[in-house]
Amino acid sequence: MSHQPTTAERHLADTSTDSDIETFYKTLAEPRPVLVVLSGPSGVGKDATLQLMKEQDASFYFVVTATTRAQRPNEVDGVDYHFISMSEFAEMIENKELLEHAVVYGDYKGIPKKHVRQALASGKDVIMRIDVQGAATIRKLIPNAVTIFLTSESEEELVRRLQERKTEDPGKLKMRIATARQELRRVVEFDYVVVNRMDQLQETAEQVRSIINAEKRRVDWKPVEI
Repeated sequence: MSHQPTTAERHLADTSTDSDIETFYKTLAEPRPVLVVLSGPSGVGKDATLQLMKEQDASFYFVVTATTRAQRPNEVDGVDYHFISMSEFAEMIENKELLEHAVVYGDYKGIPKKHVRQALASGKDVIMRIDVQGAATIRKLIPNAVTIFLTSESEEELVRRLQERKTEDPGKLKMRIATARQELRRVVEFDYVVVNRMDQLQETAEQVRSIINAEKRRVDWKPVEI
């Protein structure tokens, strides 16, 4: 089978001067920030994975989602979410300050644009944690976003984790379980899938980092435009 030249090889073949070749290698040395979407059903460990990555690597910019839902006792405003009123959220929509927004379990959630742009411009990789519905919106807006679907090792394990959280009444819990089962069917829409196995959070975080490192080294890498 004949070898098909890569984009890099074609570029080098087309260059005719030392200056062109020097420019090519200069681009390889520049930052190649990527925008990463970490998604998946409730209860699979998205928050725990991101928290571990924050503790171990300060080179990422972690997007903080704005939400209208009530703040839980163990959550910190501006760290876990930006907890805002319905009126404030409406103003952000009116002023087109959100990259995407959606209604999730009766509450509004959205990704503010400003900080994402600033982080990418500074050369930082941006990681956003959003629901499966929001991930679909981001894929349409930013085709070269890197999408990662996080899941548990089985459906039974996912249901067990949701039950053990004890953050909702029985009716809302039943809705979360039904929604999670529907979201599992959408894994085929993502670029990658990572299984977050029980008591193996370190391995999960390492797999996510490996995906990001590989994407930054793609021959056909393109800058994210928002």
